[in-house]
Amino acid sequence: IFWLVITFGFLFIILSKFILPNISGNLEARKTQILENIESAEKQREESENKTKEFEKIISDSHINAKNIINEAKRKTLEEINLKRENFEKEIDAEIKSAENEITELRKKSPEKINQIAMDVSSDLIKQLIGAEVNKSSISAIVEDLSKKDKDKYHGI
Repeated sequence: IFWLVITFGFLFIILSKFILPNISGNLEARKTQILENIESAEKQREESENKTKEFEKIISDSHINAKNIINEAKRKTLEEINLKRENFEKEIDAEIKSAENEITELRKKSPEKINQIAMDVSSDLIKQLIGAEVNKSSISAIVEDLSKKDKDKYHGI
């Protein structure tokens, strides 16, 4: 037993002085390394969360900016369309007014032209029927007299 105690005592001293300090040093180094890695990972996680928030803010700002640009483009386009529509309506109104004036002018002149055509046709017809020239002033007086009687009936003036 004596030698057994001496052998175990000797082994205990060798283990406690030489081997156990190496093992505990390695364990402390690993513990320190693991803690540093955890701290580094925590910092990187916080940085990535901050970057993610920044990117989300940039994306949100970009969406808002894009919507503003689109709304501005729509507004400008609608203004241009309305301006062109107003100009087009003014041109159409001017054309309509011009056509109405032309129609009114033609309505005013049409009885005179109709009377002239009636005189020419009557003169030619009488010449063909009788074979002699007829006084144009007589035909003119008859046509004007008839046109004055029926003026409202045919011309609406």
